[in-house]
Amino acid sequence: MSLFENNIKSIDKSILETQLETLYLVSQILNFTLNFRETQNAVLKALSEAGNMHHGMITLLDESSGDLLISALHKNPTPSNMVRYRQGEGVVGAIIESGQALIIPRPSNDERFLDRLRVYDPELPFIGVPISIDGEVVGVLAAQPSENISELSTHQHFLEMVANLIGQRVHLSKKVEDDQKALKTERDSLRRQVRGEHGFANIVGHAQSMRHVFEQLRQVAKWNTTVLVRGESGTGKELIANAIHYNSPRVNGPFIKLNCAALPDNLLESELFGHEKGAFTGAVTQRKGRFELANGGTIFLDEIGEITPAFQAKLLRVLQEGEFERVGGVKTINVDVRVVTATNKDLEAEVQQGNFREDLYYRLNVMPIRVPSLRERAEDIPDLSYYLVTKIAKSQGRKLAIKDSALSLLMQYEWPGNVRELENCLERAAVMCRDGQIDANTINLTGLQSNPLPRNSANSFSQVDIDDPGLDERERVVAALEQAGWVQAKAARLLNMTPRQIAYRIQTLKIQVRQI
Repeated sequence: MSLFENNIKSIDKSILETQLETLYLVSQILNFTLNFRETQNAVLKALSEAGNMHHGMITLLDESSGDLLISALHKNPTPSNMVRYRQGEGVVGAIIESGQALIIPRPSNDERFLDRLRVYDPELPFIGVPISIDGEVVGVLAAQPSENISELSTHQHFLEMVANLIGQRVHLSKKVEDDQKALKTERDSLRRQVRGEHGFANIVGHAQSMRHVFEQLRQVAKWNTTVLVRGESGTGKELIANAIHYNSPRVNGPFIKLNCAALPDNLLESELFGHEKGAFTGAVTQRKGRFELANGGTIFLDEIGEITPAFQAKLLRVLQEGEFERVGGVKTINVDVRVVTATNKDLEAEVQQGNFREDLYYRLNVMPIRVPSLRERAEDIPDLSYYLVTKIAKSQGRKLAIKDSALSLLMQYEWPGNVRELENCLERAAVMCRDGQIDANTINLTGLQSNPLPRNSANSFSQVDIDDPGLDERERVVAALEQAGWVQAKAARLLNMTPRQIAYRIQTLKIQVRQI
């Protein structure tokens, strides 16, 4: 028979049963949450009431000072947060220093027992055991048995098992806490980065028309007012929407975007409002819509002028009441969302023609912000060019510079595609220049000089009626592309074609596609 079996036989079975039940209870308490500080008092209570180990105390090392601080004390009659022990000081300090358990049969006879807490019975045994993490002592668990005081080694082994469970939980709790701190630091860093990228300083422009836009942005960003950003394609309407959200009180909330022109009505409804499982073929799970995801933040609906009258009524309800139902659902969902929309269409004309609901127009047009075209602020072209060249250089991982000769040429062009076209032109120039110096010759290589296509020229089809029977097929396709901002999918809808059909027409009619 082994020594272990002999020891087990010599221990009162009632003690073993009590300790096993207490260990099970302690493990359940520790598994209740990953936050050890929320469970440590419950652990000491279980030791007292179920394990007959009273006046339980947990001390943990303070990383900053190296002292032992009281982390938990059962039935604490006095404030214990002011009590601390240095290594080697008192019974607790001796346990930390040696890393070994310590039994004091009678504390009143031991000079190491400081009794700073005034809670322990000086005539009952005191047992303290180290709490370790990966072999490193990080704290002490102590208690006093009030029964079976002849079985002190048994009580010591029991406390060591509890201390082992506590050590594991402290380690896991610390790891979770460190991970949460790291995530919070990373989140805050990303928020600062995003705010920097979408702040007012990143909207380049000193022209009078842009200064007016900046003033409007600073005022409207403070409130929850619905904003309608207006302007031609490529003027930076999405940049304006970003600046509104990231400089508003909702900056810590979600910012959800959707291009309304990219989806037909049935998909647009599901995308904005979500759907229930089984609502339609392919709806295998429940899905939240963009409005639901944007709750507490901002939703940006680009190309709002492209939605059909049938869907406009559904959108009007959520804008007015802040409520909707998912597709296939009956439960009304309420949301708190700020709405920012954008369009390059003449909504007033659309209302007159019956293509856009008047009530929806007034609901969206609470605070209109018109973004001027690049032609209206030609004096901003140099600053914009410097800014965009720096951005392109960063993405290409090399140094780039733009010369005055290139700037002079850029300022002579009328930019039908606005800032987006300018950026594309500079990126093509950056690809073509070998030495990193963008000059007039490099700009000419992009084809800019040979194909200006100003909107106010005779070649512009932006105001042409595409249903005019006097137009030939090529003119109709070019007019549709012009009115759609040279987005082929939008032009196809204007012509009642599929994207594949309009792509075939562009190829066969030899239409030079404009890169905007």
